[in-house]
This record gives sequence, C-alpha cells and structure tokens, in this order.
Amino acid sequence: METEEKIEIEEINSGKSWQNYALPASILISGIIVAGALIYTSPDYKNQAAGNENSADAFNEKVLSSDGVMLPVDWEGLGAKLVNFGVIDADKMIAMYEQREGFSEEYRNLLLGQGVEKLKITSENSGYLLNLFWALGLASKNPILDSGEMMDPKYGGPENFASTAGWTLAKGGPMAHYSRHNFFDLTNEQQELVDQMSKQIYRPCCGNSTHFPDCNHGMAMLGLLELMASQGASEEEMWKAALAVNSYWFPDTYLTIAEYMQNKGTDWKNASPQEVLGAGYSSVEGYAKILSQVEKMREDTGGERSRQGGGCGV
Repeated sequence: METEEKIEIEEINSGKSWQNYALPASILISGIIVAGALIYTSPDYKNQAAGNENSADAFNEKVLSSDGVMLPVDWEGLGAKLVNFGVIDADKMIAMYEQREGFSEEYRNLLLGQGVEKLKITSENSGYLLNLFWALGLASKNPILDSGEMMDPKYGGPENFASTAGWTLAKGGPMAHYSRHNFFDLTNEQQELVDQMSKQIYRPCCGNSTHFPDCNHGMAMLGLLELMASQGASEEEMWKAALAVNSYWFPDTYLTIAEYMQNKGTDWKNASPQEVLGAGYSSVEGYAKILSQVEKMREDTGGERSRQGGGCGV
C-alpha cells in the first residue's frame, strides 16, 4: 500500500484538457490519493457562519442537515453490479477505505449487498457516495458520454480527463468501462430530462456543466441523474436532490451561497435549486463572484472572512 500523499493542485479550468496537468494535480483540490485512488473527507463546517455558536449551528442545519437527506432512489444492488462488471475492484476499494477511515457495514452493503435500500447522503458518507456515483456515471452507457463534450476531438479524447484517468479502481482500466454498461434503460423522456438537467447543473470546482463531466463531481452527478430518472423521480425531486448532494460535496461553498442569499432576504429553504445550481452560483466563475460579494458584506458589517470553497475534492 502506498503512503498517503496530500496534493496541492491547480483548478481544472473550463475547456482545458486534463492532459495539460500532472496526474495527481488534475484530479482534486484538498483530496488525498491513497494507493492510486481517491478518497474524500468533508471539511468541518461547524461554527463557520457568522454569529454565535447556536445561530451558526442553526444556519448550518438549514444547508447541511446533521440527519442527512434522503435521496429519491433505491440502490438496488448497483454496487454489486459495478463490482461484477469490474468497474470497481472491490478488494482495492475496501483496502483503500480500511487504510483511511474504515470500511463500515453501510459501505459494505452499498458495495456488495444485493438488497434494495433507500439512499441517504450525510456529511459522513458523502465522499463514499461520490465515489460510487462516479463509477456509475463513468460506466453507464449514455449518449452524453458518447457524443457530448467529452468526445470533442479538441480535447484529445475522453481518456484525458480527471473523471476518466482519475478512476483507478477499475479492473482493466477506466476506458474499458467508459459508457459501456447498460445499467439503465431510460425512456426517451427520461433521457431528455437527464440531458436538459445536466446542461443546467454546475459544480464549483469547474466551469463546466454536468453535461461535460470532465471531473469526478461531474461524472458522479451524471450517474445520480441517470439513477433518479430511471426510477421515475420527478423533475422537482431531482433538482432538490441534486442541490442537497452538491451541498454535501461542497459544504463551504453552499454555506457561503446560503449566507449570500440570506443577506439578500432569501431563506435557504426558499432558494430555487435551478437557480443555485446554475452557472451564476455553482460554476467556479459564478461562485467566485458570490464569494467576493459575501466577503464585501462581511467587511462592511465587521463579520469574519468568508470560507473558501470550490475544489475538485470534498
């Protein structure tokens, strides 16, 4: 087993090929590479909002419930299918987690179990779900991967992105599974919903939408959208779930966005997921503008400096 190595990296900019960076540098910000694979830990978001401890906890709860958020999907033994197809090498994944935080019974059931269970995302399991959804999005046969931005020849091929080359837990390599397995049989309407939503959902580590899943978070969100659509989740349910998941993957970012909205008179529970997940808030460029405004507000009111957010890693 290789030693843990903390990586300092550059952001993956919109439209830039992953091959322009050294391998570890293009995959994540504030992540950890263990045995050639990625593992994610959520930053401590407690007591980071302005105000006293009690008000900070209440504020955090609005965005990141300590009880977690139920997602509108059943897992249906998909972990075991990913293992059976070789998208995930179970031995490698288990060893990776045992070296880090431990491989819990919940993790084992999600990876190897055959049962049907509802998924709940929490601050504790958000990184694990990120890796499962990443594998699912990478391997699921879908026109977005076959003919979308990932296939644009100007980027040198789909194998050159962090979302593909960075997935080192597959048997036979990631491209042996890229858009290769029929985990879902989406209707035309379901595929259209995934296609349209994926073009409108951004992530604060990149300037690209989920329709261009060049990093792990984009590929994971694509997998989640396909999973939700395949099980008949409504568009409203999908938008709410996507915002909840992004919030757990980028807690500092969405706490800052919630603070911005609160300062503008909009409570987080009334925020529009479509607006918040759009480029104006959730892309790396959009979030940078929000962050600068929040910092200005804090300077004007004597509050603490804003949290940092927006890395390709949680």
